[in-house]
Amino acid sequence: MNKLSDRNDKVTNPVSMTVAAEKEENVNTATNKITALYCRLSQEDERLGESMSIQNQKEMLLNYAKENRFSNPVFYVDDGYTGTNFDRPGFQQMLSDMQNGKISALVTKDLSRLGRDSTMVGYYQKYVFPQLEVRYIAVNDNYDSANPGSTDNDMALFKNLFNEFYPLDTSRKIRAVNRMKGESGKTLTTIIPYGYIKDPEDPNHWIVDEEAAEVIKHIFKLCLEGRGPSQIANQLTAEKILNPTAYKISKGLPVHNAVKDSPFKWNKNTVVHILERRDYTGCTVAFKTYTNSLWDKKQRRNPLENQIITPGTHEAIIDQDTFDKVQIIREKRHRKTKTGKSHMFSGLLYCYDCGSNMYYCTANNFESKQDFFECSGHHKDHQKCKTHFIRAEILESLVWRHLKEVISYVYYHEAFFREYMKQANEIVSKQELKVMQKHLAQTEARISEIDRLYIKTYEDNANGKLSDKRFQMLSEQYDSEQEDLKAKAIQLKKRIETQEQNTESVDKFVSLIKAHFEDDGLNGYNLHELIQGIYIENADVPNDTDGNIEIDDDDGECIIYSKKPKLSTSKKYRIRKIHIKYDFVGFIPVNKLLQYAEESKNAQDKEISA
Repeated sequence: MNKLSDRNDKVTNPVSMTVAAEKEENVNTATNKITALYCRLSQEDERLGESMSIQNQKEMLLNYAKENRFSNPVFYVDDGYTGTNFDRPGFQQMLSDMQNGKISALVTKDLSRLGRDSTMVGYYQKYVFPQLEVRYIAVNDNYDSANPGSTDNDMALFKNLFNEFYPLDTSRKIRAVNRMKGESGKTLTTIIPYGYIKDPEDPNHWIVDEEAAEVIKHIFKLCLEGRGPSQIANQLTAEKILNPTAYKISKGLPVHNAVKDSPFKWNKNTVVHILERRDYTGCTVAFKTYTNSLWDKKQRRNPLENQIITPGTHEAIIDQDTFDKVQIIREKRHRKTKTGKSHMFSGLLYCYDCGSNMYYCTANNFESKQDFFECSGHHKDHQKCKTHFIRAEILESLVWRHLKEVISYVYYHEAFFREYMKQANEIVSKQELKVMQKHLAQTEARISEIDRLYIKTYEDNANGKLSDKRFQMLSEQYDSEQEDLKAKAIQLKKRIETQEQNTESVDKFVSLIKAHFEDDGLNGYNLHELIQGIYIENADVPNDTDGNIEIDDDDGECIIYSKKPKLSTSKKYRIRKIHIKYDFVGFIPVNKLLQYAEESKNAQDKEISA
């Protein structure tokens, strides 16, 4: 149904009134049946002027009924409804009265008032109305079902096709305008998303609604802590935070639907919609949905590659990195166990040997220290991977120990950390990056210059100023040089892009570390914000160890050893190795970093002494 929501001066009235017929001895229909006078007006029709107005249609149809002595005229009106579908209250009421034998004749201004779908209009003309013994008349088109041999009746088929072409043409024009607006970064929605309001100085621009924005940030933070949509919805409900619809109503903003339940009741689908909405990163997203045709009004989700995303059109509520991390968490979203429990490590743990996810295992009668993670590869196929698992309690202790070391080192030795990452990732200095960018600009300028020189030599050759042999030699030289320059430009672009990404990644990681410097323990938020994945090796029990080793490094990957309680008959210890991959920078070998800082400091001291 395509009802006009912004027209308050007109009200849809399926059966507006019964008009008393003049007493005539001879009338066209039996006096105990209705003559239906059907009027319809859509938004597109209204633009055509007064001649299409409901009032004009009523006057015309009533005069026609009187002049042709049709009895008991009754108006059926659909004001603000498209003719491309027949789910209109006035039409449906009229059809119901026909099926109940109340109507003997139907009169419209023209065939397009009945509808603009040629297939459906033909269906009603040829099958429905004849079966219900209803005479159909379209006044301006001289169509009368009582005259089946009329030439005008034969032309109705073509007129219906022309009537159908009108909304198709209008739809095509509207789509073209919307495509242009979407490509230019302008919003196509009339309802502004929760968290934003219209800019009083520019209605096409959104500004942040600070109160609602805090709720959105709260939702993203809860997700980063490992909470699922249902858990987040329940917490927001418990905190008595107004849901988006109730909040907008309280602020006098337009909404799609009224509040049916408690204004504090949050739905998990609402939470999912907020977590997946890219608009919160400061970009405008156009063409999120599409319809198959003008006749099929069902909205379907458009693939991301078919959407048009324009960044920087309004202020961001959620930064891009946080949004991307939440999407990764959503992709790895885990279901609660049968006990209803979930764990903050779920979705982050992988088996080091086979690469499979590690399953969270618990039971109602388990204490927290008994919960553990097991390799899903071994769980599904014992031949695929060895039996190994790790207690959740031990894992939490080991990860926090290493994370605390990393936070402390980066915070107090930022310069050494940046220098180490620069060497590890072959990151060049800012001065070197400027030199590469300058070389790229020169290369691209030379490529353009060769194009101009080629055109000039061609003109000289055509004018006889340059021989064919000389032109051929110069053309080959230019082609060869240009190909070499293009290859060089591609390599420079890739190198510059890599360097910029590496530098940006280190900057982002350092910024995150500083934000978590005062954390006093591991939680879902700092875990998901700083760590990309944790890889668990199988436990190893060496023949001889004193149990004193706790942190070590191997090829740049963090390895942590956990002690096994001494047995009464043995002094062996279980060695547990885990590899922590941090966001943006990968594996961080703390021992190597400490050694590098010490060596760098000693070298600086020697320089000063010298």
